[in-house]
Amino acid sequence: MRGAPPIPPTGVTYEQDGPLLRIVGQFRGLVSGPRDLGVGGAELDRLIARQRDYFAGRGEAVEWKTREHDHPADLTERLRAAGFVPEERETVVVGLAEEMAVRQPVAPEGVVVRRVTADLDMHRIAAMESAVWGDDWSWLADDLIGRIDAAPDEIAVYVAEAGGEVVSAAWLVFRAGTEFASLWGGSTLSEWRGRGIYRALVATRAALATARGVRFLHVDASDDSAPILRRLGFHAVTTTTPYVWTPPADSPAPPLK
Repeated sequence: MRGAPPIPPTGVTYEQDGPLLRIVGQFRGLVSGPRDLGVGGAELDRLIARQRDYFAGRGEAVEWKTREHDHPADLTERLRAAGFVPEERETVVVGLAEEMAVRQPVAPEGVVVRRVTADLDMHRIAAMESAVWGDDWSWLADDLIGRIDAAPDEIAVYVAEAGGEVVSAAWLVFRAGTEFASLWGGSTLSEWRGRGIYRALVATRAALATARGVRFLHVDASDDSAPILRRLGFHAVTTTTPYVWTPPADSPAPPLK
């Protein structure tokens, strides 16, 4: 499940740098590698610096996604030395799609869960996420629109609405050639939390995954989501921590896309 979907979203390109996959054209760059990079010491330092400097030239931040079981063991230490800063650690959990699909929790009264594909709905989702996190998540609309445009069969986006307002949203991403699909999103407005909306979105996506022949569901779970997912039957397999380098404020503006 490392790397990226076979078909990049519209406007996004994939590049290979040695053992690394570099994803360019998203709201920030992303770097991902195999469990064992196969390089160390000064060579690893140069590999890290190349990623940082590549995105510095674009005036963009870049995330290097690490897992707890990655090698070499001093990778994160070397990322820190190159100016990368860790964000919150997440727990990687895996569950059987069929088991999640049969639980069928019901959304609270007045809440409707539906699949969406329209650009307008992606902007509504981004506005909801901005309200949840107190930050500008407008980039998310472009990301989801690009994914749907490039590979509509690889992603299914759902909203939970109350009185015409998006109160939660989540999406399911298929990975061709594997038995896995990934659950993303699930953020919910504070006044609607604790009512079963997140669980309903899990069951809805699990049902679609099962219908598509998917065996396993994978989630990079936050500390809020992990306990819920464990109660549903997901199992922790490792942790993942994004290390992010951010360009200085006086860096050149990002290139036009």
